[in-house]
Amino acid sequence: MGQYLNPDNEFFRQSVTDELYVDKTQLISVINQKLNKTRLKYVCVSRPRRFGKSMAADMLSAYYSKGCDSRELFAGKNIEKETSYKTHLNQHNVIRLDIQRFLFSQSHLNIFIDKIQQSVIKDMQAAFGDYFTADQYGLPDVLEQIYAHTKKGFIFIIDEWDCVFRFAKDCPNIQKSYLDFLRGLFKGAEYVELAYMTGILPIKKYGEHSAINIFDEYSMVESKNLGEYFGFTKEEVQEQCLRQGVDFSEMERWYDGYQLGNVHIYNPKSVVDVLTWKKFKSYWTGTETYEALKIYIDRNFDGLKEAIIEMLGNGRCRINPRKFQNDMTTFQTKDDILTLLIHLGYLTFDDETDETFIPNQEISQEFLNAIEGPGWDRVAQSLARSASLLESTWAMNGAAVADEIAAIHNETASILKYNDENSLKCTVLLAYYSAKAYYLPPLLELPSGKGFADVVYLPKPSTGYPALLIELKWNKSAGGAIAQIKTRQYADWVKEYTGDILLVGINYNEEKGHACVIEKFHTW
Repeated sequence: MGQYLNPDNEFFRQSVTDELYVDKTQLISVINQKLNKTRLKYVCVSRPRRFGKSMAADMLSAYYSKGCDSRELFAGKNIEKETSYKTHLNQHNVIRLDIQRFLFSQSHLNIFIDKIQQSVIKDMQAAFGDYFTADQYGLPDVLEQIYAHTKKGFIFIIDEWDCVFRFAKDCPNIQKSYLDFLRGLFKGAEYVELAYMTGILPIKKYGEHSAINIFDEYSMVESKNLGEYFGFTKEEVQEQCLRQGVDFSEMERWYDGYQLGNVHIYNPKSVVDVLTWKKFKSYWTGTETYEALKIYIDRNFDGLKEAIIEMLGNGRCRINPRKFQNDMTTFQTKDDILTLLIHLGYLTFDDETDETFIPNQEISQEFLNAIEGPGWDRVAQSLARSASLLESTWAMNGAAVADEIAAIHNETASILKYNDENSLKCTVLLAYYSAKAYYLPPLLELPSGKGFADVVYLPKPSTGYPALLIELKWNKSAGGAIAQIKTRQYADWVKEYTGDILLVGINYNEEKGHACVIEKFHTW
């Protein structure tokens, strides 16, 4: 047992004995299926801060490591029922690394790779000193010599693997040397039984290719079958809320929304803090100041601010995340910025529609903090108008709604290129920001009847508010928008899901400005 070779299970022991522990041991069964499989044994999991990456790494280390006996820690856990459980329990040589431990100062950038190798080789001396001679070829050669004598390989568990790309953002030579080291350590190596890495960012690309393309990646954009093992599922949160006497519906409003394939995930840091302190607020985002978000949303990329405004209005933005270079400096389009924000946890991604959006109230609050100041001050003013606009809509006061829309248009004109119905839709989503407290996320271009409604707000269950069916026009008439809703029977689909329905027609005329007509829909 050493510091890096075959470590003990103390970190996992601390997690599993916590009152709020959630059993994620089924991950072990998935990873067991990858052991010694040429095309499967290289795994890289990327998730935002505080999403359970390190706990999972500690769990895997405690399970595989020969340096401890972890039977009591896994007793009664889900993994104990699996047939592969006893086969691999504490039967493997594990090399466990936290790269961040080797990089906590700028002065370490030129020496950390050598330090990693020296530290692991030092641990190897005690266990395998008779089997190798260290030379200029470093750790890979040492491991090859040991494997040649023992015919037993190693499981590598590496946490914070990508901290180099965050800590040395502007040092491409350091980054490349690090990737070359990892490639030399893993690619084609017989001694690798499993290489499991975790970090915030996926593996760095150079051009369209990865320097270590042997890894199968499980990210916030493409979680594959590991979505449920990092973060808490709805069922897990419900169970904990019941135990701790916490309102699940409020927990859902504040922290639900991260979409990983067909699984909805809650940030465990925030959930645990609410269960501990019984108070709903932004916990996860408090671990990093909002300036980190502001740096990226202030970037001057065409369409970026419009996308942020649309998402602040509970809308979605279609993006292509696949050209992102997986670092924090190489940005060519707004899609690159938005993809980074997905990996950082400020946005989530629907891989069926290729759309990104703000996941929940906690993150929405962080965006609101980030837009307080120069460049966004008028957007903040527009959001402040939203509550009164919603009240005017419920009161069917079309003139007041038109005035509020006009004011928001003027306040955001410097950001929104106001020249078509898409920009008008963006303005409307921002104007109805307050609707998120009472309504489900807006449905855009909802198929209903003989055509498409532009924006539909369906009320949350038991709120008693009317559904809003909004049709937008450009240089036509608000009355014509209402007529189109009726003629094309847009409300036919909506009325199956709610009681009262308000039809809202909004028109923007370049000479006359905004107009709004609101009518109550009658089913007779």
